[in-house]
Amino acid sequence: MDADRDRDSDSLLEIQGLTKDFGGLRAINGCSLGVRQGTITGLIGPNGAGKTTLFNIITGFIRPDVGRVHFRGRDITNLPPYRIFERGLARTFQIPREHQSMSVLENLMLVPYGQSGEHIWNAWLRPGTVRDQEARNRDKAYEVLEFCDLTHMAQEPAGRMSGGQKKLLELARTLMADPACVLLDEPAAGINRTLMQRLTDNIEYLRRERGITFLVIEHDMDLVMSLCDPVIVMSEGRYLMEGAPEEVRSDQRVLEAYLGGQYAAAEG
Repeated sequence: MDADRDRDSDSLLEIQGLTKDFGGLRAINGCSLGVRQGTITGLIGPNGAGKTTLFNIITGFIRPDVGRVHFRGRDITNLPPYRIFERGLARTFQIPREHQSMSVLENLMLVPYGQSGEHIWNAWLRPGTVRDQEARNRDKAYEVLEFCDLTHMAQEPAGRMSGGQKKLLELARTLMADPACVLLDEPAAGINRTLMQRLTDNIEYLRRERGITFLVIEHDMDLVMSLCDPVIVMSEGRYLMEGAPEEVRSDQRVLEAYLGGQYAAAEG
């Protein structure tokens, strides 16, 4: 990590010297980076650069061999995923993980943690508390569905949604937890342009109006360059560089290794 980054006091999320091996493969190699609060930060690199592995470490699905993860100034390294989620750090997955047989509404109502109804004795001893909490969760779920333009799907089984709608549902599920930071893993994959525009508009609104910070893995360079600032580049499990979209697209290392000739031709 460079000295300026090490002194960056406005980083909401800090990755310090992470290393992760899978057998003889080093997927993350001493990676250090920071995500500043209130940004939509892009994370790019070729397949195998370690981006999704980094997400899995940050959110507790994989334990690092070396290094630490700090969120909101607190060490969250090796906490289980549900504890990290409770602290306001949520994520989506490249392949949506909806509960297919449950309705879209029910998928959202499962999200809030610490629900009284999770304990069977509360149904007997505190039925009013359970009922009131469920009503609040239902109201909030409808608000989120309206924001994501999914109200018309509320009672439909989530398994019947299109790929793009499932990506919107992934975002909706994170919003049920009122997160401070959301990690998006390839939100554009498999989505048509209309739904993609709706998703990106929602992301921009949430950053601007609610102060939610986003870290976005994405291979669609047009989307990254229009939505994200700054953009972080990874290579072979390491942090390579960070900058504004124009800086990244004009950096020779990035042009040669990650963007091929897509933007190099435009620069010539």
